[in-house]
Amino acid sequence: MIVVVMGVSGAGKTTIGKLLAARLGCEFLDGDDFHPPQNIARMAAGTPLTDLDRRAWLECLNEKLKEKESIVLACSALKQAYRDRLVRGLSACRFVHLRGSVELIRARLKERRHRYMPASLLESQFAALEPPLGAVEIDVELPLERCVEDILAKLA
Repeated sequence: MIVVVMGVSGAGKTTIGKLLAARLGCEFLDGDDFHPPQNIARMAAGTPLTDLDRRAWLECLNEKLKEKESIVLACSALKQAYRDRLVRGLSACRFVHLRGSVELIRARLKERRHRYMPASLLESQFAALEPPLGAVEIDVELPLERCVEDILAKLA
């Protein structure tokens, strides 16, 4: 099974994605590890990425997913067009949307230091977010283990 854990920065994609992959007994990939240097520089400077900026990144992730039968990927995948590009040519993929209030996510971002994604870009991420249809919806206000249990139950 291919599972994409998606949402805005600070929603918990990496943390929940790693726990989910461990429970499913499969590999975990963090989409942040595959951004090209120019995207990282833009984000580090506080500049939101454009659709064009994301194209090569999404195509790279699509190729990675095509190599696997079972994997959990953490990826923002904020727009439907991004999700379509991400899973193009894949027969089975499930999306897990980690959602929370702007206030909750902002508070989380203040508690952590991402290697290049500044908290100042949070509003642009919420503005770009197109909630996915048919995805497993998880409220990230819940404890981590409860989030993972809920995901597993809904994927079954």
